Order: sequence, then C-alpha cells, then structure tokens
Amino acid sequence: MYLTIRPVTEQNREEILSLKVKHGQEHFIETTAQCLTEADKLSVWRPVGIYDKETLIGFAMYGLFLEYPPNGRVWLDRLLIGAPFQGKGYGKAALQLLIERLWEEYHYPEIYLSLFAGNDAAEHLYRSFGFEYIGEKDTGGEDVMRLCIPS
Repeated sequence: MYLTIRPVTEQNREEILSLKVKHGQEHFIETTAQCLTEADKLSVWRPVGIYDKETLIGFAMYGLFLEYPPNGRVWLDRLLIGAPFQGKGYGKAALQLLIERLWEEYHYPEIYLSLFAGNDAAEHLYRSFGFEYIGEKDTGGEDVMRLCIPS
C-alpha cells in the first residue's frame, strides 16, 4: 500500500465522480458529486482523491473555517473509501495520511469532523485515532467529533 493525496483537477474529476460507497452506506455520506458542487461554491473546501499508487481508492474534503472563534476550525468533513477497497485497511491508512496532511497545511492542534448516528464503522475508526464527541451538532445535524493533536 502506497497512499498519496492528490487535488481534484479536471483530469481526475470524472474518476472521482465515479467513486461509490457500498450499498447501504449511501445515507452516511454525500456523493462525490454533491461534495464537488459544494467545493465549487465554497473555495475554503479542498477536495482530494486518495490513491494507492495510480489507483483511486477514496475521496476526502477538508478546509479551514475561520468563522469559529477564536481562531477557526480545521474540518475533515468527508472521507470515503470506494466500495471495492473497503475492508482492506485503506480507511485507517487514509485517515492517518489526512491527519498528517492537515497538520502540515494548517498547524492547528485540533481537527474536527462530523458523522451521522449509526455510522458505527466510521465512529470506530475515528475513535481509534483519538477523536471524541464534543456534544455539538453540525449544520446538518451530525454529531461533531474532535481530535486533539499532542504537541
């Protein structure tokens, strides 16, 4: 496994749009089409493809939202692993890579994300990295989790 994170460009956009989660998981995350539409409207979002060598295996979207006092929040808002690649350790490896990327880009000591109730696999993954619920809901009604990065 050799994962890299690449920005979504005109060259890989159609490939990104073809990513799908397993049947039954659709209500846990927006489609990549919805994500890219949102990113096109709000420039703070950074949509990225997650590749194992040259094979697209996943997608994520993150950004820094300064409207949160006092200094803003870094959000890892979307992470999905394509259906054929689930159950092979890609989720864990991708999350580790994304956490490192967010630290390198923003140097913020906390990372936030949110998830729908019942998304047990995602919750287990996030908790295994140290994310904890903070008692907030996001604008879509999802429960907010935070990772405090040790200094």
